[in-house]
Amino acid sequence: MKFVHGIILALMLSVMIYVVNRDMDRSDFRLDASIVPAAYAAEDQPAKMDWRMLRELNYRTGKISPSLKALDGKMVKIPGYMVPLEDDSEIVTEFLLVPYVGACIHTPPPPPNQIVQVKMNNQKKVKMSFWDPVWIHGKLNISTIKSPYGDVGFQVAGVQIEPYKDE
Repeated sequence: MKFVHGIILALMLSVMIYVVNRDMDRSDFRLDASIVPAAYAAEDQPAKMDWRMLRELNYRTGKISPSLKALDGKMVKIPGYMVPLEDDSEIVTEFLLVPYVGACIHTPPPPPNQIVQVKMNNQKKVKMSFWDPVWIHGKLNISTIKSPYGDVGFQVAGVQIEPYKDE
């Protein structure tokens, strides 16, 4: 009986090795645990932005500085604080990113060039953090929209969030 069990185990191991080796050649197969979408991984590192750069959008006239316009549609990395747009305050798929703690929770909200609306790709849920700053990675879209929380000057299709570390 031990002999039969040994043969079955050897066959199972052989199949597992075959499947792993076969899948490692696939372009969508990643061994790394961060599971970053292939389109994001293929691009260069995201452009690091700060709130001074975002203020280069004149929300009154709609004029955008050339340096800010160059980042429209590109992968960016922006630091800030999260303000949830959903009832569940612990895990969200959509939120506002603002430059300081508590912005948008009281009135008046910051100007549109100081609010970024973030919608995570594929309805990915992320842990909410009111008090701790984060870096948001995603594709930037510059366009002002009206929102119940105030006018928003930017949207980001979020790919990844990480705790803020001064770089």
